[in-house]
Amino acid sequence: MSTGTLLAITISVVVLIVVIAAVVTVTMRRRRRLRRRFGPEYDRTVADAGSRREAEHDLDARESRHDSLDIRPLPAAARNQYQQSWSEVQEEFVDRPDEAVGKADRLVTALMRERGYPTEGYEQQMRDLSVEHGRTLEHYRTAHDTLALSSSEPVTTEQLRGAMVHYRALFEELLEDSDHRDPDRS
Repeated sequence: MSTGTLLAITISVVVLIVVIAAVVTVTMRRRRRLRRRFGPEYDRTVADAGSRREAEHDLDARESRHDSLDIRPLPAAARNQYQQSWSEVQEEFVDRPDEAVGKADRLVTALMRERGYPTEGYEQQMRDLSVEHGRTLEHYRTAHDTLALSSSEPVTTEQLRGAMVHYRALFEELLEDSDHRDPDRS
C-alpha cells in the first residue's frame, strides 16, 4: 500500500472519529440541558415515549411552543389578590374541603391564564407548564387526579388535604416566578 493511500485512510478514520465524538458531545449536552430544564418530567416523558430520542424531540417541541407564548410576570396588585384568594380557599377547606379543592383548581388555572399560559385543555397545560415548572408538575398532576376522582367517588378528607398541598406547590411557584422572572426574557 502506498504512503498516499495509507495517509488518506488514516485521515478518513481520524475525521470519522472526530465527527462521531462531536455528535456524541452535542447529544450529551442536549440531554443534560433537557434534564436540567425539565427535572423529573424528563424521565416521565422518556418512559411515556418509549424512546429517549422521541422523548427529547417532544421536549424540544414543548420548549419551542413555550418560547412562542407570552408568559409574563404578575403585577404586584394581582399577586396580592391571588395570595388573598388562596388564603380564602384554605379557610374554606375547614368547612367544605371538597368545594375548596375545586376552587383551588380554578384559582391555579386562573393564575396560569393571567400569567399567559393557555388553559384550554389539561394535557396541553401540563405540556406548557413542564418547560418552566417540571419540578412541581407532579404536584399539579396528583392534585388534579384527586379532584377528578372526587367527582366520581367519595374521597377522604386526607386525600383532599393532600390535593390542597399539591395545588399550593404549583400556585406558590407560579407566584414566585412572577417575582423573579426577567420581563425581557422570552
